[in-house]
Amino acid sequence: MPEKVLIYSRFPKAMVLRIGQRYDLMDAAGKPPNEMFAADQLAGVRAMITAGGTPLGADAMDSMPALQAIVCYGTGYDGIDLAAAASRKIAVANSPAANASSVSDIAMMLMLAVTRRLLPADDYVRSGNWSAAKPSPLMKSQPGNAGRRIGVYGMGEIGRRIAARAAAFEMDVAYYSRSKHDVPYRYLPSLEALVQWCSVLMIAVRAGADTQHAIDAGMLRKLGPDGYIVNISRGSVIDQQALVAALADKTIAGAGLDVYEKEPHPPDALTAFPNVVLTPHIGGHTVESHTAMQDCVMANLDAFFAGKRLPYPVTLMA
Repeated sequence: MPEKVLIYSRFPKAMVLRIGQRYDLMDAAGKPPNEMFAADQLAGVRAMITAGGTPLGADAMDSMPALQAIVCYGTGYDGIDLAAAASRKIAVANSPAANASSVSDIAMMLMLAVTRRLLPADDYVRSGNWSAAKPSPLMKSQPGNAGRRIGVYGMGEIGRRIAARAAAFEMDVAYYSRSKHDVPYRYLPSLEALVQWCSVLMIAVRAGADTQHAIDAGMLRKLGPDGYIVNISRGSVIDQQALVAALADKTIAGAGLDVYEKEPHPPDALTAFPNVVLTPHIGGHTVESHTAMQDCVMANLDAFFAGKRLPYPVTLMA
């Protein structure tokens, strides 16, 4: 008999199809498990799969008294109460670097699209204004990217790939993270120093209490009227209301966003700006990334049920 595994977050069926060929999946479809399954069914659950951003606290863990492993589909784990898991001796694992290449590709796509004004250019052609030779202030010449200062906030696997891609575009790259890394890029001693230095700020840091609204109104003012911000990390890192205000009063030049404080993101003031490029959290949404994330999930589950050490554990930071 295949082992039972609870699916805690809401996932498209295609994303868990391979996993379901190996395990007996109990799909809660993103609803509280105790609303979908009887207490005696949950009592036997030893392992679960979740999306890292989905809130998962002590109460949910307590509804599954036999729970011993929480496996994240993806690199993030910010929604999980790690202290609660640790106190209950529940192991937490993720899929590190599985989607790093595709997420860094999206970061560069957003950066290029917003700095080279792709959306206004596309509209200029589609509207007929180009063929009619109608002037557009949005189509005036913009600074190119060779020599542009790219600041990468966070130098994990995604940050490293963003930096490498930016360097290939002949950009000047610097970074800030909690510690200095052995990478060929300039390290700046604080986030404030990085924001003041760069003309494009790339957010590639993990979400957490220490990064909540790290980019606030003050930081946006430091970025300045020629500065752009790109976020492929978590929406919580940017104070979204402050970002809207900064765009409205031209405190910054523009933004490229794949993540938001609330997802899915509804049309609002943010969606009205022509100097903002928006994508629906698709950074890791490629065939290769999903295959790699599924491989990590199954490797973690296989090790757990075999009584072995999880290959991709998440540990509490000191």
